[in-house]
Amino acid sequence: MAAPVVSADSHIVEPPEAYAEIDPKYRDKAPHIVPDGKGGDAYMFDGIKRPLELGLMSAAGIPSEIMPKVAPHRKFYDMHASGWDPKFRVEDQKRDGVDAEIIYASVGMVLCNAKDPLFKDACFKAYNRWLQGYCEAAPDRLFGLGQTAILDVDTAIADFQRIKDAGFVGVMMPGTPVQEDYDHPMYDALWECATDLDLPLCFHILTSKESAASITQFRGHKLNGFMKLIRAIQDLVGLFTLGGVFERHPQLKFVGAEGDAGWLPHYMARMDHAVTRHGHGKNGRVIPRDPSEYIREHVWLTFQDDWEAFGCAHRMNPERLLWANDFPHSDSTWPDSMAMLDKHTELVSPEIKDKILGLNCIELFNLPRERIEQAAKAA
Repeated sequence: MAAPVVSADSHIVEPPEAYAEIDPKYRDKAPHIVPDGKGGDAYMFDGIKRPLELGLMSAAGIPSEIMPKVAPHRKFYDMHASGWDPKFRVEDQKRDGVDAEIIYASVGMVLCNAKDPLFKDACFKAYNRWLQGYCEAAPDRLFGLGQTAILDVDTAIADFQRIKDAGFVGVMMPGTPVQEDYDHPMYDALWECATDLDLPLCFHILTSKESAASITQFRGHKLNGFMKLIRAIQDLVGLFTLGGVFERHPQLKFVGAEGDAGWLPHYMARMDHAVTRHGHGKNGRVIPRDPSEYIREHVWLTFQDDWEAFGCAHRMNPERLLWANDFPHSDSTWPDSMAMLDKHTELVSPEIKDKILGLNCIELFNLPRERIEQAAKAA
């Protein structure tokens, strides 16, 4: 059979029961569904001023021209059932030509920016318990990422171990830590733990304060906020690279999710220029090697509808490119991913196509290729 197709960035949309087992002292503050005041449902939880609308989190497959009218203000259980009930998920995978998926949170993206770190920690622990059961319903097709609040290094190390023990294949990271920033030496022990456990660090758009602000803070048309979303991934790549994190931890794996990838060749060249021309101090260069070398080794990027990622794959490390369908979010290419990819992959060899569409993801997350292939054949 053909090489497996694995979406490296897909989502669930958390049902209310995802947070049912939260620490009792946070039960009254936990995420829960409320009327959005416009005929649909929304999520409310401690720390947000107005309910979080859910419609665009499950708008995959709605035509673009009618999405503004159809997608918002729907009832939760009228949206894609496979977003919360795994027994429907495999059929939606088959409809899009996908054999397996890496699963990210949806409401959990917003929770990454919760102001109360202990509340955030309680939410993530409850979510992880729920997600474990969701993925166990199709263990050869659904591979989850556990969430952590990174309260401090010691508790984060314990979270990483629990995430590994639960069978998750990576860690969905908050874009902004509680203490200092991720390039601070205090986090070196955590990166050593991630390396020892072989857990990729997965940073999704909208999980940092700056990225979340793009939705409400922009110049001109609101679509200009959408255009700012990839900056969050670029900032994190620069933070880890220029901060020497990759230099100190040569086996660390960094994933930037849903920030596209076609921009990377110029970004690497620009950072090389910055270090070569402006990166010298009294102790020499800020990092000993060119930034592009670290990025080629350590940084994986996911993308959906990004022809440039294929078109300039030869100017990057094609083994670090990960295609995704973003199901069931509004930016998803589901259910027409394969038709789109037939056009987008015309300029790459079959070998590179197979790697970007699935084999790179399998290698990165140590997924069981034979079991995925068997499950796909059985389905």
